[in-house]
Amino acid sequence: MAASLPSTAHTIPILRFRANDSKSLVSVPGSCLRDRASSARAIACSLRTDNLRLGAGVKLSGGPVVKRSLQKRVVIRSATIEEIEAEKSAIEKDVKSKMEKTIETLRTSFNSIRTGRANVAMLDKIEVEYYGSPVSLKSIAQISTPDGTSLLLQPYDKSSLKAIEKAIVNSDLGVTPNNDGDVIRLSLPPLTSERRKELTKVVAKQTEEGKVALRNIRRDALKSYDKLEKEKKLSEDNVKDMSSDLQKLIDTYMKKIEELCKQKEKELLKV
Repeated sequence: MAASLPSTAHTIPILRFRANDSKSLVSVPGSCLRDRASSARAIACSLRTDNLRLGAGVKLSGGPVVKRSLQKRVVIRSATIEEIEAEKSAIEKDVKSKMEKTIETLRTSFNSIRTGRANVAMLDKIEVEYYGSPVSLKSIAQISTPDGTSLLLQPYDKSSLKAIEKAIVNSDLGVTPNNDGDVIRLSLPPLTSERRKELTKVVAKQTEEGKVALRNIRRDALKSYDKLEKEKKLSEDNVKDMSSDLQKLIDTYMKKIEELCKQKEKELLKV
């Protein structure tokens, strides 16, 4: 007959460790501990430096406190070559469109500056107050050049003759209109050396304005690149490459402006 266990075996307590949640208890049953010595060894195996670890993310340390650590994993997806090319193409298309408009505006401004011969483009920038609204002179009158030193304006509505005459007088053409009640004639006197120099300065000013417009277009494009980089759609290297290509495009249009300027100056200084 097996010897009976000492009565002390029934007095071994069940060890409980309480976490933050009052319902979460960790127990060490007394049935697993033979005596007080084995109980101490079991506790020593579970407790290290007064810490009890209960699997990943749960820790009892120095008291009944449970700590859980959650880490968010952020995944950044790099843009594909197709996406990069699409973004680059869209921005370049917008940049080219704006630059072409800048060149066209500058060309129109240069054409409105009179040179040695009469040119209908000289009247491109003149606007006439017609029935309370400003309209271009070309839209309300037929303009022709009978010879190299005069312009002939025939309005579609004769009631606009006075308004056209007033607009020409207030412009910087420097000519006096001759209104005979049916048409307006403009006789262009020869340009003096002094007047040619003044007009050359006007050309230089308009040229600089055109260059400033191109720089502003580049600035806006660079902001678009930076925004795409911040949104993680483009990498820093992508932005550097695209900025380099943008500068080459700007340089091309800067040269176009310089060529227009030189051509106009040559026309003005031609005797």
